Amino acid sequence: MPIHEKDPWRRQYFEGVACPEGIEIPTDDGDAFRLYPAERWIYNKLLLAESQGLAAAPHGVDPLGFPVFSKPIYNLRGMGTGTRVIESRADYERLQQPGHMWMPVLAGEHLSSDVALVKGEARWWRHTRGVPLGGGMFDRWTVMAEPMPAIEAACGAWLGRHLDGYSGMANLETIGGVIIDLHLRLSDQWVDLNGPGWMESVVALYATGRWEFADSARRTGHSVVLFGPHGLAYNRSDPELIAELRARPGISSIQITFHEDKPPETHAMPPGGFRLAIVNGWDLAAGLETRARLALMFWPARRLARPRRAAPPARARARRE
Repeated sequence: MPIHEKDPWRRQYFEGVACPEGIEIPTDDGDAFRLYPAERWIYNKLLLAESQGLAAAPHGVDPLGFPVFSKPIYNLRGMGTGTRVIESRADYERLQQPGHMWMPVLAGEHLSSDVALVKGEARWWRHTRGVPLGGGMFDRWTVMAEPMPAIEAACGAWLGRHLDGYSGMANLETIGGVIIDLHLRLSDQWVDLNGPGWMESVVALYATGRWEFADSARRTGHSVVLFGPHGLAYNRSDPELIAELRARPGISSIQITFHEDKPPETHAMPPGGFRLAIVNGWDLAAGLETRARLALMFWPARRLARPRRAAPPARARARRE
């Protein structure tokens, strides 16, 4: 498939989008790493931090102070896997792991930004603001209509210096304007909220090296996330209910965001919870209500280990006998 999408719940965004033979468009970091060997260094989060002048080092090199933020140097599976704040030197001695690094705990707004690049020059931006839940989870994302001039100027300059040979989509995660993650791909969670014709313009970017999306119908959208607890197995969802909810005013799409035929522990998930569904739409209230309906759908479907009943006291057994 020319548009590489490993998650079946997101293939809905690419159905009917023509892609010329020989053109490959990644939506997954593993595919992007394979397709762009000259730029794959950006997936090394230690190099990414050092390129911005941040104090950072692998575990084994002691930080000068605490707290620090710890994460894998490479994480192509995403979802904040293996991340944590290390509060003290004692915790650092106990928690350090091979292949992990530390960096400062950053403050400021957490944004996810999609950008179309032509030889490193930014031609289109779209910014998304997350509402964190803790544990690497986000309650929802607002796909904003307005520009973010400070982010676009600072990050655009960094992209121009370091990715001047790259044409295609990129996704940046920033905190307080500092790039904490960079992906050589589009963000496939809210493709439908970018407007009609956007995906066709992405195909043209990869096929011709030009960006020509007019973006005249831009409006604010919302991507609302449903999490459940770890350690549970979730049964199959109700397709009729999902179709009913998807047809409601203000709702653009619904994703059931896990493989229903695979064990939960095989999924890459944030430390705080197991992602069950995403609701995209234009009306936040409708998105929140739809999420609540989906939560009720999953509630009785959870398979809990039934606790064994304690044996009754001997006197009670004797009475029954």
